[in-house]
Amino acid sequence: MSNFWARTITGLSMAFILLAALYFSGWIFATIFLLITLAGLWEFYGLVSGENVHPQKIYGTAAGALVYIITTCFFFIPGETSGGLLWKNAPVITIVITLFLPFIFEIFRKKSAPLSNISITILGIIYISVPFALLNAFSKQDQVQFHGIPEFLTGYFILTWLYDTAAYLYGKQFGKHKFFERISPKKTWEGTIAGITVAFLTSLALSLLFRDVSQSNWLILTFIVVIFGTFGDLVESLFKRGLHVKDSGTILPGHGGILDRFDTMLISSPFVFVYFYLLNTI
Repeated sequence: MSNFWARTITGLSMAFILLAALYFSGWIFATIFLLITLAGLWEFYGLVSGENVHPQKIYGTAAGALVYIITTCFFFIPGETSGGLLWKNAPVITIVITLFLPFIFEIFRKKSAPLSNISITILGIIYISVPFALLNAFSKQDQVQFHGIPEFLTGYFILTWLYDTAAYLYGKQFGKHKFFERISPKKTWEGTIAGITVAFLTSLALSLLFRDVSQSNWLILTFIVVIFGTFGDLVESLFKRGLHVKDSGTILPGHGGILDRFDTMLISSPFVFVYFYLLNTI
């Protein structure tokens, strides 16, 4: 099977699974992303481990999963029914504790490069667990629904997928001018512009389909996705280039690893969360 068809089948399968999960239950969606988080953390720590770098792989994966679970439960379970003030601060408490324990654990490990080990362990939690956990804020707290699915999160996924797909396909076929050759030699201006164009056209379509979210909000969401999604792609390319690897893994046919598939969301999700929070607060 060619890489194109493998990539297409994998992408469509994942889109179907995630959208079906959103339709049936936010908890199912959260569980799927817990598995993705675990796989992503394990992949990340395995990718960066080397002769002189030894991140706390088991702790980092377990701590990252805990951060994801506590943060997700915080979004899903009202504070007034589950411990009040303590529960209200549970995500912050969990993140603070999990980010500082690696300093203590490293004392007993007898590994070289302790500073790198601690830094990379913490980076995995911040870079993977937190962005994926924030997706559940959209899933549970988005009161705007379309036939049972949260409009904001669904639109975010659709915009991200179509932006990625259009940029990849058009760039591969017609791309000639390098976008950021030092970091990502295959990324082109032609592909990026095509992706941005498709994303903004998609936002107009979403404003017609999901009428409870205003067109201006869809346009702002699209702007955030194309800007920070592009940075997410470049950040992951920067990591891989520094590690001298082509893909972060092999778990997803046609895509590579978890980090290859979700790189745009890892950076864009926190910024989309901030906008979503302001949108529902102001």
